[in-house]
Amino acid sequence: MFSQVENCGELRAEKIDKMQQLTATPVVIVGGGINGISTFRELALQGIPVVMIEQGDWCQAASGALSRMIHGGLRYLETGEFTLVKESVQERDRLLKNAPHYVHPLRTTVPIDSWSGGLINAGKRFLRLSERPSRRGALIIKTGLSMYDLYTRQHGSMPRHQLNSQRATQQRWPDFAHWVKCSATYYDAWISQPERLGIELINDAEQANPQALGLNYVKLIASDGETLTLQDTLSGQQFRLRPHVVVNATGAWIDRLNSTLVQGRSAKKLIGGTKGSHLIVRHPPLLAALNGEMVYYENQEGRVCIMFPWFGNVLVGSTDIRIDNPDDVICEADEQRYILESLKFIFPEFTINDSDVLYTFSGVRPLPASDSTLNGRISRNHSLVLLPPEAGRDYSTLCLVGGKWTTFRRFGEQAADKVLNLLGEKRRVYTEDLAIGGGKNYPADEKMADWVQRISQQTDLGNARISQLLTRYGTAAADIAAFMTLDADSPLEHFPEYSRNELRYLIQHEQVQTLEDLLVRRTPMAIGGQLTQARVSEVGKLLAAELGWDSASSAQHLQTTLSRLASLHGLTGLYPTHLNEGHLHVSNE
Repeated sequence: MFSQVENCGELRAEKIDKMQQLTATPVVIVGGGINGISTFRELALQGIPVVMIEQGDWCQAASGALSRMIHGGLRYLETGEFTLVKESVQERDRLLKNAPHYVHPLRTTVPIDSWSGGLINAGKRFLRLSERPSRRGALIIKTGLSMYDLYTRQHGSMPRHQLNSQRATQQRWPDFAHWVKCSATYYDAWISQPERLGIELINDAEQANPQALGLNYVKLIASDGETLTLQDTLSGQQFRLRPHVVVNATGAWIDRLNSTLVQGRSAKKLIGGTKGSHLIVRHPPLLAALNGEMVYYENQEGRVCIMFPWFGNVLVGSTDIRIDNPDDVICEADEQRYILESLKFIFPEFTINDSDVLYTFSGVRPLPASDSTLNGRISRNHSLVLLPPEAGRDYSTLCLVGGKWTTFRRFGEQAADKVLNLLGEKRRVYTEDLAIGGGKNYPADEKMADWVQRISQQTDLGNARISQLLTRYGTAAADIAAFMTLDADSPLEHFPEYSRNELRYLIQHEQVQTLEDLLVRRTPMAIGGQLTQARVSEVGKLLAAELGWDSASSAQHLQTTLSRLASLHGLTGLYPTHLNEGHLHVSNE
């Protein structure tokens, strides 16, 4: 990671000044994934002067490597986790209401190969008598979806499922494999820009409570049992902070952090992470076949897989592999082959090669430690583990174990309530119906044209441009459009869908510290398969000018970014041709 930034902008300088002035704080949250961010927002809204640090960027690890689904947990019915399904359905529908700019309904089809298959093994799995995976027939799926409908009617708002005959299935899905005998259709949801939702939650929290402080690229490096030593990884500057409560929200790194906090003593193992990898595939015939729907299918071994349209391409996943070291995980070649073979199983007539893969991403699910021999059987539920003060450690440590994107609000609420109890404070603000970021005052479909027209008239930007900004940022588009008109603006030379002032707004208001932050997490440029060498270079020069880097620092940062894009996401095509032997994921300009 590039680490020689001399001027990271006024916003970061102000935050660093605040950190320097602090000697003690009620709560330090370590970990800036979605669960840490949710806890941060919940506590900030209660008026708590909470500090949150993240050693990289917000939602950089597992929280940026999700399947992009916001789902009610249909498959959790099979393991009898009814409370988790109820909670997931509730939280899914809250996100549809509170973040309508990023969370959208998703019609989903389940291809089925038999009517009665898997009945005996399903009963064994439900009774925890077997962990062996098997393919599920129509009767099992119909039963599960009927139960799912009950939760949806009680706690949600999605349409009921449908069971489709072989003829109806073949009419809608003529490219399905011949083994598909029928299908089921139901609704869940997907999230278009999860990392952006994370930064909006942080901004909402800090705007509501100026004493709340969130800093990315700050790492906890030591603890003496009373005081934490933190380090700004960009400048090397250190801070010492005495907390009352430490919230360990580091996900797959929970056990590693606990070993630092407990002063070398053996700590209980809490995490048994599994790696999940996904592909973004450019294949127009497959995209056309999906026609806006998700296919939720079982591969040859009975493992559940997904594919659905994604920014004009197709997202396909995923794997589920036990892993001990969560640092810089990547989608390995055998995982990519496994995913493409699974895709071929449901769409045998489509030829999809490695050269069709635009982008890969991988993360470690922070699942609870488990002795299960089958990774898919490990609970996706979340839990709180409290380590009270002990000899050599004066502060309480609250560990956030497990969890998933769909239920982040509820998990953060539970964690915050536990912290409030430790502090002797009471909850004053509830978030069930609280809109997030650009979801505030989001116009209904019938009023969207009027909203666009009004902002267009206020800013002299065309309706098409305002509509584009609304899609990207929700109602925050109004502030961004106003910022864009303050100074002379112009489209990027190599990527005219973005303008220079639009990116300047993100840099100045959303804690952008590296080029990777901007390309991978503040915009969908990378995951959308839109990067070229010329585009990366142009955006890099703009960022360097905003953050005050000299030419040597800018060049070093560009090379670091290109290397990371290649190693972590398979974007080898961004390098000059002589370095580009092998398959190209993205062409140069």
